[in-house]
Amino acid sequence: MTSDIVFKYFPQLTAQQRAQIEQLPELYNIWNSQINVISRKDIDLLYERHVLHSLGIAKIMSFLPGENVLDVGTGGGFPGIPLAIMFPDTQFHLVDSIGKKIKVVQEVAKALGLTNVRATHARVEQIDEKFDFVVSRAVTQLKDFYPWIRGKFNKKSENTLPNGILYLKGGDLDQEIKESGLKVKQYHLKDHFSEEFFDTKQVIYVKG
Repeated sequence: MTSDIVFKYFPQLTAQQRAQIEQLPELYNIWNSQINVISRKDIDLLYERHVLHSLGIAKIMSFLPGENVLDVGTGGGFPGIPLAIMFPDTQFHLVDSIGKKIKVVQEVAKALGLTNVRATHARVEQIDEKFDFVVSRAVTQLKDFYPWIRGKFNKKSENTLPNGILYLKGGDLDQEIKESGLKVKQYHLKDHFSEEFFDTKQVIYVKG
């Protein structure tokens, strides 16, 4: 699978952004052979299942220059790395509790020349900063996730949605949303991407 799947949906990317996107498979293959951050079957589908999936958030929200975004449980850098490529003037702080995954994130960001990425080996509860948005990809149930990041949002909102969470999730989420007790907005990625993989994928927005 080639980078064309990304460029089809994001034709506005600059030459530099396209070059960065095109570097991703080689970088992740190199690091995945040392530290397994992506499943073997998914590495061949990196563009669809990791890069484009991460950029589903960009179909819902255009981050503004100077905004600060926290990526919780980033793993090998998703959704943070693709979003940092997409929004070079937005600051991204990628956090994971597993140190070797953060090492991969740091090396990938460095190889891509991403100056808007910080990566920290920590539990999110240890991060004592405020952010405009929190992004994450199916780290845990919403009812467990929300308490981790409650109180970490800047009060002043300037974007199209008030500061809050943009959470990538899949499957039937009705019960999970009900159990969370949170007021959410659901955005279906099948409305933006035609590939079958996205049929049940959503971005869940929760106001911070």
